[in-house]
Amino acid sequence: MTLHRDLLIGGKDLPAASGRTTEDVSPYGAEVYATVAAADARDVTRAVDAADAAFEGWAALGPAQRRRIFLAAADLLEARTEDAVRIMAGEVGGTRPWAMFNVGLAANILREAGAAVTAPRGEVLSAQEEGALGLAVREPVGVVAAFSPWNAPVILGVRAVAAPLAAGNTVVMKPSEDAPIACGLFIADILRDAGLPDGVLNVITNAPEDAAAVAEALIADERVRAVNFTGSTGVGRIIGVHAARHLKPAVLELGGKNSVIVLEDADVGYAVDAAVFSVFMNSGQICMSADRILVHESLAEEFTARFTEKTASLASGDPSDPHTVVGPLVTRDAARRVAALVEDAVAKGATVLTGGGAPEGAVHPATVLTGLPEEAELYRGEAFGPLAVISTFATDDEAIAFANATEHGLTCGIITENGTHGLRVARRIRTGIVHVNDQSVADEPNAPFGGFKGSGYGRFGGRWGIEAFSNTRWVTLATQQAHFPF
Repeated sequence: MTLHRDLLIGGKDLPAASGRTTEDVSPYGAEVYATVAAADARDVTRAVDAADAAFEGWAALGPAQRRRIFLAAADLLEARTEDAVRIMAGEVGGTRPWAMFNVGLAANILREAGAAVTAPRGEVLSAQEEGALGLAVREPVGVVAAFSPWNAPVILGVRAVAAPLAAGNTVVMKPSEDAPIACGLFIADILRDAGLPDGVLNVITNAPEDAAAVAEALIADERVRAVNFTGSTGVGRIIGVHAARHLKPAVLELGGKNSVIVLEDADVGYAVDAAVFSVFMNSGQICMSADRILVHESLAEEFTARFTEKTASLASGDPSDPHTVVGPLVTRDAARRVAALVEDAVAKGATVLTGGGAPEGAVHPATVLTGLPEEAELYRGEAFGPLAVISTFATDDEAIAFANATEHGLTCGIITENGTHGLRVARRIRTGIVHVNDQSVADEPNAPFGGFKGSGYGRFGGRWGIEAFSNTRWVTLATQQAHFPF
C-alpha cells in the first residue's frame, strides 16, 4: 500500500485546503513511493498562522527545556536510523552508507543546536553616557521560512530548522518536491516526538508545478521575517530576489563548481582515494562534490591511470544493495542531463577515460573525462552527478587561476604532504571552505558552513547559524537620571 502524508500545521496532520495530492516517485524503480498533500497559498497562510501563534511561547520557553528537546530529538533520530535508510533509498535512491552518514551528522547538528540554546549570547558595551549600561543582545526574529533540498535530505532537513529553532524562532518548512518526507516530514516527526510544541515547526508539501507560487507566498507573508534556502544557484537567485523585495534577510547555500587540487608533493595513492570519494559519494549529488580534478603535470600520468581504474571498479545500481557506491540520480531526467553534458563535451573534443554512454533509468555510470575544452557546457556548469574531469597544471598560479575561474565559490580540497605549501595555496582560493590535505566534501556542525560568489551567502553551524537567524539589539540601562539641554 502506498504511503500517504498530509501537511503538518499547528501540530496536526491536515490535508491541503484544495484536497489535492501529488506523487513522490522512487528514482530507481520509477514506482510511486508515496503521495503527499499538495499545498497552495491558502495552506501557506494556515502554516504561518500557526507559526506566528506559537512564536511568543517558544521564544519564552526556558533554555534548559528547549535544549532537552534538541537532545531528545538527536537520540530519537539515531534510534530511527533504519527508517532513514529505508526512506532515503525509496525516495531519493540513497545508498545505506550515505543514509547512515546523514543520520550521524544530522544528530550532531541537533546536539550542537541544543548546546547553542544555553551558550552565552550578546555583549556588554562600553557606554559613553555616564552611569549607563550598554548591552548588545541577540533575540529571535519571528517566523522563518525554511527550504530544504533532497540531495542530503536528513542532514539538510535538520540544518534547515535547527539553528532557527535554537535561536527561538518558529519555522514554516517547505521541503523539496523530490524528498518531501526525508527532508521534511520525517524531520518534523522526530522533533514532534521529542516534545517540540505544536506550531513551532510546520511543514507544507506541494506539487512541482506549484513550487514557485508556494515559495513566493511564503516569503511574501509579512509575518515571515527571515528566509533559509539550500538548493541550486538558479533557484537561489530567485529566492534571494523575493527576499530582497520584501526586505527580509536570507541565508542562501547554493551550488558549487568545486575542485580537488593535487599538488606536486602529494601522495598519489591517497590523492586518488580522496578524489574518488569527493567525486562519487552520493553519485556526485552533493553541493561540495568535486567535478574538477586538477593534477600537477609531474603526477598526471600515474594519477590518471589509478583514478580511472578505481572509478571503473565502483559498483553501481540498486541503492538497497550494500555494495552499491554509485546509486541512481534523483530522477531519470537528472541522469539524462548528466549524459547530455558528457555527449556535449565529447562532441567538442573531450575524451572519455571510463563510463559515458546512455544511463540505465536513473543510474548514470561513473564517468571520467580529460581534455575538456572551454566551449563545453561542463567547463563552467555544475555536473551534480557521477562525473569528473581531470586537468593538469604546471605551477601553483595556474592551478589557483583554474580553481577560481568559476562563478561559484563553495569548497575546495588541496592534496599535499606539505602543509605549509597547501596553506599558501588555500589562502588564494576564493571559496567559503577549503581543506588542506583533504578532499572537498566535509561538514561539521560547529564549523561555519557556506559559500562565496554564486555559491551564496550567510553561514550555518555553531554560533554563526544562531547569528544568521537572530536580531542584534542595542539595549541601555541608565543608572542615574540624565540631563537634557531643554
